[in-house]
Amino acid sequence: MSRIGRLPIALPQGVTVSIDGNNVVTVKGPKGTLTKEMSKVINIKVEDGKVVVTRPNDEKENRALHGLTRALIKNMVVGVTEGYQKTLELVGVGYKAAKQGKKLVLNVGYSHPVEIEPVEGIEFDVPAPTQVIVKGINKEVVGQVAAVVRSVREPEPYKGKGIKYSNEVIRRKEGKTGKK
Repeated sequence: MSRIGRLPIALPQGVTVSIDGNNVVTVKGPKGTLTKEMSKVINIKVEDGKVVVTRPNDEKENRALHGLTRALIKNMVVGVTEGYQKTLELVGVGYKAAKQGKKLVLNVGYSHPVEIEPVEGIEFDVPAPTQVIVKGINKEVVGQVAAVVRSVREPEPYKGKGIKYSNEVIRRKEGKTGKK
């Protein structure tokens, strides 16, 4: 049995989960509503304040879907209660970020500023000129938007300049050495 899949998901106060006939799970909470269609093979039930995910048999595909489905539902519950955020740092002389309305404007060494429009449900926060926080309730979308922001100027290994995640470690390389 899947160690992750068999764990029941406790529902915090104010969170409701509904499952329709096609295994479409809808989670409503204080921060919003998330909906996702799950595999029809996996059984999902709400029992006395907990969501229980079970599988019909021990086939390889069903074992994989069991833990995945449980993790996706857990991420939805955490998203509508606490939300998710990714912090990015801008490293480099003159690199800075600013917020214009809802847009994020990045000056990262190009001849022009790069503007990024937020996707629905995503919010940008710029607490410092060299720090960007991507916030939202959907973990997948927050990660995707953070990856798009990082791809504007990925960190390079020689000086470490670029946009990196706050917990990311850049492996540094040694530069060229002169002839002796």
